[in-house]
Amino acid sequence: MIGLVDCNNFYVSCERAFRPDLEGRPVGVLSNNDGCVIARSAEIKQLGVEMGTPAFQLKHRIRQRGLVLLSSNYELYGDMSSRVQAVLEEFAPQVEPYSIDEMFVRFDGFETAALTEHCRKLRQQVRQYTSIPVSIGVAPTRTLSKLANRAAKKIPGYGGVCVLDRDSTATKGLLQRIELGDIWGVGRRLVERLHTMGIRSAWDLRSTDPKRIRRKFSVTLERTVLELQGTPCIEMNDFDEPRQRIMTSRSFGKLTGNYREIQEAIRQHGQRGAEKLRQQGSLARAVLVFLKTNPHRQDLPQHSPHAIVELERPTDDSREILHAASYVLDRIFLERFAYMKAGVMLLDLIDADRQQLSLLDTPQSDADRQRSKRLMATMDELNQKMGRGTLRLGMPTDGAAWHLRCANRTPRWSTRWEELPKVRVL
Repeated sequence: MIGLVDCNNFYVSCERAFRPDLEGRPVGVLSNNDGCVIARSAEIKQLGVEMGTPAFQLKHRIRQRGLVLLSSNYELYGDMSSRVQAVLEEFAPQVEPYSIDEMFVRFDGFETAALTEHCRKLRQQVRQYTSIPVSIGVAPTRTLSKLANRAAKKIPGYGGVCVLDRDSTATKGLLQRIELGDIWGVGRRLVERLHTMGIRSAWDLRSTDPKRIRRKFSVTLERTVLELQGTPCIEMNDFDEPRQRIMTSRSFGKLTGNYREIQEAIRQHGQRGAEKLRQQGSLARAVLVFLKTNPHRQDLPQHSPHAIVELERPTDDSREILHAASYVLDRIFLERFAYMKAGVMLLDLIDADRQQLSLLDTPQSDADRQRSKRLMATMDELNQKMGRGTLRLGMPTDGAAWHLRCANRTPRWSTRWEELPKVRVL
C-alpha cells in the first residue's frame, strides 16, 4: 500500500507553528515581491479571496476584516518540510518527497486493517512534533492514494485519514463522485475528449479498457487507468527525468535601469542555474539572457530584449556560464529603460557522462575539465554544508533593486540563530 501525506495549507501552517495568534484568523501568504496570494488559510478562503489575488486589492480588507498578509518565507517552509519528513521516516520504511508539502510513504508489509489506526497515530505525531496538520490517503497505487488524500481532506467523516482497498464498495462510491479533472495527470483538454466518449467520472475511466485508451490517447493515460484499477505502474523516478532546459529568473523588488544592479541579478541567476545543471548531471551548450520592463507601466518606455550565445564547449562550470551571460547582457542592455525582471536560461542540455569530445581536444583540455569539475564540486559541497551562497562568484550589493521585497516576512525561526524567538523574563 502507498500513502500520500499532504500538509494542509502548508505555508500558512508553518507560520502558525510559531505564531499561535494567527490561529482562527484569515491569513494569506504572498508571492515573491509581495505580489499576489499564493497560499490561503481556510478562514481567508471563506471570505472569497481567490488564489492569485493581487495584494493591493486586499488592502481595504486588512482594515475591515482583519486579514493578515505575510511575505513568503521559503527558508522556513523548506526546513519545516524536512522536519515533517523526519517524522514520517519513523513510521514507514520508505518516504518519497513529491513536493514541499506532499510526500509518498510506502506501507509495504502492513496489514490493510491496521493501516487506518497506524495513519491516525502518524497524523497525530506529525501534529505534535511540528504543529503541521496533515491529511493522509492510502491505496494500492499512487493515483488512488492521491484521490484518497483528497477525500481525507474534503470529507469530514474520514477524520483526515482515508484508506482505500482495490475493489471495495467505498472505493467505487468515491470514484463515482470524483470528476475527471480531479484525477492526477488528467488535464482540461483530456477531460473534453473523454467526455465525447461518455467518460465523465473517475469510475467511468477506471471501467474503460486500458488498451482502448492507449490507442486513442497515450500510454500515459493507459497507466492512469491501470492505476485506478489498482495496478501500480507509476514510480516516482518517472517524474525525475532531466530537464531539457533550466530557467532561473525573478522579478526585481523595484524597477531599475542600473547596469551594475542588473549584472548582479544575472550573476546570481547564472550561478543558481549552473548549480541545478550539476545536480541533474547535465552540461549546457548555450546560454540565453533576457530582460523585461513592466508591461503594465504604459507611462514608461518598453523594452524586453533577449539573446543567446553558444558556448565554446558544453559545460557546467559557473565561471564559463557567467562569462557568457555577462557577454549577452552587454549586448542587450540599454540605459534608458527601467527593467522589472531578468533571467538566465541554459539551453541544449546533454548528459555529462555522454559528452562527445572534440578531435582537437588535448591532454591539457582534459586536465582543465578535471580541475573545473573538482572546483565546482568543492563549491557545491561547501554551499550544501554551510548554506546556499556561502561561496559564490561576486558579492551582491546590499539594498540593490533586484533584491526581493519582503516587507511582511516573519523571522526564519528554525534556521537562523539571530532570528530565534526571544523571551522576556520579568
